[in-house]
Amino acid sequence: MKVLVSGASGFIGRALSACLDSLGHEVTPVVRKPSAIRGECVVINQVNWARALVGCTSVIHLAARVHVMSDTCPEPLQEFRRVNVEGTLNLARQAAASGVKRFIFLSSIKVNGECTESGRAFHAEDEPAPKDPYAISKYEAELALLKIASETGMEVVIIRSPLVYGPGVKANFQSMMRWLTWGVPLPLATFTDNRRSLVALDNLIDLIRVCIHHPNAANQIFLVSDGEDLSTAELLKRMGEAQGTPARLFYVPASVLRLGVSLLGKQNVYQRLCGSLQVDIDKTRQLLGWVPPIPVDEGLRRAALRA
Repeated sequence: MKVLVSGASGFIGRALSACLDSLGHEVTPVVRKPSAIRGECVVINQVNWARALVGCTSVIHLAARVHVMSDTCPEPLQEFRRVNVEGTLNLARQAAASGVKRFIFLSSIKVNGECTESGRAFHAEDEPAPKDPYAISKYEAELALLKIASETGMEVVIIRSPLVYGPGVKANFQSMMRWLTWGVPLPLATFTDNRRSLVALDNLIDLIRVCIHHPNAANQIFLVSDGEDLSTAELLKRMGEAQGTPARLFYVPASVLRLGVSLLGKQNVYQRLCGSLQVDIDKTRQLLGWVPPIPVDEGLRRAALRA
């Protein structure tokens, strides 16, 4: 099977391309710069996808303008729409015209919202509630893709993912691993009641692998996670165990910590670290018969190898 993978030089794209290649698929990697990946590839800024799509039966679209904490773009929503909506639809329309059978789109759990109430997880069929420009652009792309599916017959699969961690992870997750390695005391011992869903890179890749061929995946929206939700304190403890560096957590009242980050203008950081965001993957399990192949502790161990 010939599969086009956009964003092939990224954190997820590299690992996915290697997995598909090992399974015998013919992978056409798409990157932003020719130097981003070894071997033959397609540069993503081309408008005409005809040559890249020849013979492809599936497209896995990972490339995106991702969420950033401090966006300096004067019109963030317009820029997110240009890349995440217009760019996605340009590829999807040409894929349909080229006879591609299935288009897999990696979306974000942020389409559902920013947080969940205690004991109330997000479900795939919930009413979407995107809040920021990134999430809005992902939701608009989802809607347009499903419309293309209904008009052309090309099957669309949408996967909404929470935070992905694994070998080579960057951003906040990498920072937390480094803090633990350096033995930095963290004022997060109080956060034992919140719950957050994450997904190991290998679990996400396995779900994408299943969605390439499973008949029940067609024109569906799936949520993905490791199947075990952790509090902030528990996550840090298990990250420390995976790295062989015990987490040094100490107690600070949540109200004091919330005030401190508010004064620093970092309310979003507080929510990401200390709030709840749970994902229900029952639909994914039932429709696809899918079970996350690796547990959280193994995922953290693999992430720690490349920290």
